[in-house]
Amino acid sequence: MAGRRILLINPNSLEATTAMMVAIAKSAAADGFDIAGATATRAPTMIVSADALEAAAPEVEEIARARSGGYDGIIVAAFGDPGLAGIKVTMKLPAVGIGESSMLEAAENGRRFGVATTTPLLKAKIDALPDALGLRSHYTGTRFTEGDPHELMRDPSLLRTALAGAVEACIAQDGAEAVIIGGGPLGEAARELQPIFTVPVIAPIPSAVRRIIRLVAA
Repeated sequence: MAGRRILLINPNSLEATTAMMVAIAKSAAADGFDIAGATATRAPTMIVSADALEAAAPEVEEIARARSGGYDGIIVAAFGDPGLAGIKVTMKLPAVGIGESSMLEAAENGRRFGVATTTPLLKAKIDALPDALGLRSHYTGTRFTEGDPHELMRDPSLLRTALAGAVEACIAQDGAEAVIIGGGPLGEAARELQPIFTVPVIAPIPSAVRRIIRLVAA
């Protein structure tokens, strides 16, 4: 298994976010797997709208095609999985998205799951994912934090508190038996929230790493 390489594509255009996500991915990876990052240049620093998510897809596909030669698998590291469908259709390389991976993991053993995140303008895109994956009957809905997503990202403590409230709402009000922290840039917050709750809090980047390793190793 030595020497397997995974490309993590950040559809957001912030290099610091890519570095954070790659660090989380490496900590979740099995021995013998190396993970490298690639950052979009045409997208916003943080994708918070449906239009921006759709606009990111072509560049994600371009990065995948340009960089695919040296890799055994690809992770698309934005929660709406922009460009993933195109990559799967046009390339033979195994590819996963953090949105699909986390939802598939959250729904294991028949669990009902919700999503806690910061981007209300992406509600329709997030709601569409369980439908595409055949998980509609498991999905309890998405709860959003109050306030501007960019401001929350600038204050890790505030972000953590706001997301904790959204997770609590998923559990107490919607009956979720697992809650996904919906977003690649929220990776560190997801990790910090996991010990706080009795239900599983799913961090999408490790979910995607586990899934791509299974596909590459198959």
